[in-house]
Amino acid sequence: MKALCVFCGSSLGFEPAHANFARKLGERLAVRGVRLVFGGGGIGLMGVLADSVLSNGGVATGVIPEFLKKPEIAHPNLTELIIVKDMHARKQRMYELADGFAVLPGGLGTLDEAIEVITWRQLHLHDKPIALLDNDGYWGWLPSAINRLVAGGFAPEKSKNLFTILHDADELIDIVDVGAGSE
Repeated sequence: MKALCVFCGSSLGFEPAHANFARKLGERLAVRGVRLVFGGGGIGLMGVLADSVLSNGGVATGVIPEFLKKPEIAHPNLTELIIVKDMHARKQRMYELADGFAVLPGGLGTLDEAIEVITWRQLHLHDKPIALLDNDGYWGWLPSAINRLVAGGFAPEKSKNLFTILHDADELIDIVDVGAGSE
């Protein structure tokens, strides 16, 4: 794994554990030589994650739509900042740059990004590993939602295996290093 796309919030959330987790993940990515690909923000968990990668000697590539490239939103010190037309182009470019995906806590945008790459995997558009980093139960509800889709006949049983829920940054790095999480 050379590049990991991380989806996460542009806010910090109410729990300090989220920022601590993002900081630890950034450190681990840098130490392991895995390039961070993310939404390009310098605020919220995105900013904490990117700052951690950079302060530990790592490489951080941000992908941000033109309308969000305001001085208070775009991270000013990235290794590379790619500016795209819109949110759809952002997701496509992050996908192209990544060898795998991780999802930290976030809001509707983070959920949208996560569901899209999970759906693309279901449609066999990729077989890159996807991990939801659940350090405090934040994503614990998602398997129940997928189970509901399966029970209702709207998703195949194998949909339950499209992503992994992990609780530790090192666990994530170890899995993506060996390419686990494939069907």
